[in-house]
Amino acid sequence: MSHTLFPAPHQLLFSNRTCGVLALALVASTPAVAGTTIEVGPDSSITIGAGMRIGASMTEDAAPSGDSSSDFDVLNMRLYLGVQVNEFIKFTFNTDEIFGDGPVDVLDAIAQFEFSPAFNLWMGRMLTPADRIEMSGPFYGLSWNQYTQPLYASDQGGDAGTYGRDDGVTVWGTLNKFQYAVGAFEGVEGYGNNDDEVLWAGRFAYNFLNMEQNPGYYTSSTYHGGLGNVLTLGVSFQSQSGGTGSTTSSGDFSGYTIDLLSETILAGGGVLTLEGEYKDFDADWTPATIPAGGNSFGLFDGDSYFATAAYLFPAQVGPGRLQPYLRFVENHPDDAADSDLAELGVNYVIAGHNARLNFNYSSGDANISGYPGADVDTVSFGVQLQF
Repeated sequence: MSHTLFPAPHQLLFSNRTCGVLALALVASTPAVAGTTIEVGPDSSITIGAGMRIGASMTEDAAPSGDSSSDFDVLNMRLYLGVQVNEFIKFTFNTDEIFGDGPVDVLDAIAQFEFSPAFNLWMGRMLTPADRIEMSGPFYGLSWNQYTQPLYASDQGGDAGTYGRDDGVTVWGTLNKFQYAVGAFEGVEGYGNNDDEVLWAGRFAYNFLNMEQNPGYYTSSTYHGGLGNVLTLGVSFQSQSGGTGSTTSSGDFSGYTIDLLSETILAGGGVLTLEGEYKDFDADWTPATIPAGGNSFGLFDGDSYFATAAYLFPAQVGPGRLQPYLRFVENHPDDAADSDLAELGVNYVIAGHNARLNFNYSSGDANISGYPGADVDTVSFGVQLQF
């Protein structure tokens, strides 16, 4: 769920375009490199950085007493480390204090062999190729509360990975305006995966206008106008035999996503960003079919979509620019009632993805499981910083 490669949840990582690990930070109209790089040789360097997201929210009728509840969280605290051994060999090591409440965990641990723009090989723990919001992660998303849709297995919090990461191998590259990433991963281990089948994942994208620029095969949901006009269509898939079920009854999983990003610089310097996605999952076992108390793993079965529209004002207000947005999501599980959620918010963009504030209001019952939850209204405020 992150774009940290110094990728996310999406992210700081090495790329062929720089001599170190990149933190994608877009200010006003030009991309900027974040982190501190120490040169140790003609083609060798070490890059370090950090990222933090802090949120405060108030939700109606969510306290034990039935009153409105207040919640303050360190949502992410990440440390980034990237090493370039030579022109072709690099590695990345990133950590995250997951959800701000648990221990510090390994987020990324990647050996990177980057031979050419068209062919690169990564091995280790990394983002599984997926849809844009899962590969942009929380740091490179457009809206603050983008995780109100069902997510792939590697975003389920431990049974098959965390924050969209899993152990495996990915081959990726760029051919003119076509981008690809295909990988094999551990996926769900145990449960219904009695034959130790791998998870197959892939993403293919075509840039109709200007090329998107991200570390590796990762994505962003806005560039704040820094890349000019962008129009990209992406298709992704994941599949695993035995990817759902229990040790006594195995089930399969497959899913695909179609996502579209459009960013246009308008007359006067404003930036219009449109993002949309359709997601379809086919799971033999779902949370609704798992027996109570059973040692089983299920995933969402059904389809989902969202659409987001944002406008970045050209004029600065103090050190930053205002970017109001509206996001709407609907989830349609095959074995439960539908759910939806609308989010109206504004980003205060100070230094692209490296420094922004967010204020938003959301209303609805959609959540990360894809199944309906409590239908509530929430007001939240967030701070995001990266170095």
